Amino acid sequence: MLSMLITPRRTLATALVALATATALPAAANEISIRQYGTDHTVGGEQTGWRNRVGTFQEGRANDAIVRQHGRRNIGAIGQSGFRNHADTWQRGRDNAVGIGQFGDDHSVVVTQDGNGNIAAGVQVGRGCTGEVVQNGRGNVSAFVQTCN
Repeated sequence: MLSMLITPRRTLATALVALATATALPAAANEISIRQYGTDHTVGGEQTGWRNRVGTFQEGRANDAIVRQHGRRNIGAIGQSGFRNHADTWQRGRDNAVGIGQFGDDHSVVVTQDGNGNIAAGVQVGRGCTGEVVQNGRGNVSAFVQTCN
């Protein structure tokens, strides 16, 4: 009788429920979303603190994104389309936001935020743009747009 109750399907369902329950995130957890289309992309980084969020989207070939967040309620978003683009963000503090969009090939950008309530946004289009933003303190806002050949 017991063998009739334990089936492979029930065993799998029980295991999936146990796994989902064990890996459920608390409300204060950090979040990461990675979407990659194409080949040879890399994403890396680290998060410490609470309610930090990262989103990356890469298409094309050989793009890489690095996001480092230390603190709370920081947001980092990187979108890259093309070949051999590089984006690197560093956030320390709380309530900082960074968004980077790179379209084309061989772009590179580094954004560093150290403090609270800083906002940085940038777009690079074409080929071979290089950018760097450094924000220290509180309430800084920067935006950049570059078209390169």
